[in-house]
Amino acid sequence: MRGTRPVLAQLARWFWMLAALAVAASGCAWSPKSINSQGVGLYHQGNYDGALALFHQAVSLDPNNPNFYYNLARVHHQKGRQTKDTGELEKAETYYNLCLDRDSNHTDCYRSLAVLLVEQGRKQDAFTLLERWNMRSPHLADPKIELARLYEEAGDLTAAKEKLLAALQVEPNNPRALAALGHVRERQGDLVQALADYKRSLAVNPAQPKVALRAAALQGQGVVAQVPVVNPPTTLATRPGPLFR
Repeated sequence: MRGTRPVLAQLARWFWMLAALAVAASGCAWSPKSINSQGVGLYHQGNYDGALALFHQAVSLDPNNPNFYYNLARVHHQKGRQTKDTGELEKAETYYNLCLDRDSNHTDCYRSLAVLLVEQGRKQDAFTLLERWNMRSPHLADPKIELARLYEEAGDLTAAKEKLLAALQVEPNNPRALAALGHVRERQGDLVQALADYKRSLAVNPAQPKVALRAAALQGQGVVAQVPVVNPPTTLATRPGPLFR
């Protein structure tokens, strides 16, 4: 039985490669986005090789779409985590960088690449990656939010707070920055201000169950905070780091 497993795995890979070729041969009936969506479905079924085949096909049809490279990177990243295969992790890093070559402000890609670097013991490279992004795009809150996340994970709550305050200077009603600032302040023991930040974040984007739970927990402890009325923007860009795009 052991000897049949590699054969079956190889047959499965060939099957999905042939499936991808069949998709290509079908012409305009299959758009790159629909192929990408089918790849996401295969991933969630645990079929990594099938997902990779379709993501590669999507790239071949639309080589300038950063999200397709991001998806390839996330699959290789996940495979590398599970198998401890450095080759898979190297591929993940390559595809993350190809994604950033096509979208220099792809927040989810920066976040995932920073995570990969930290997991490999390259924390300083992760800081350098995000600091350079922040320098290139000082008008964006996202680089500062991601830097704050990295500082918090490193145990530097003061630096994390500074980055989040800087993010709010750029985007005063950014729900991610407000929620993250509330979390940092809660860890620092500033419960009244933490609750105020959580409430402001929820006023902009109520669809944050974890933030709502933290706010409720603080209120259950008797913490009281008054929050000014916030007019939410017409479009919310609340991305909690999805696996696929």
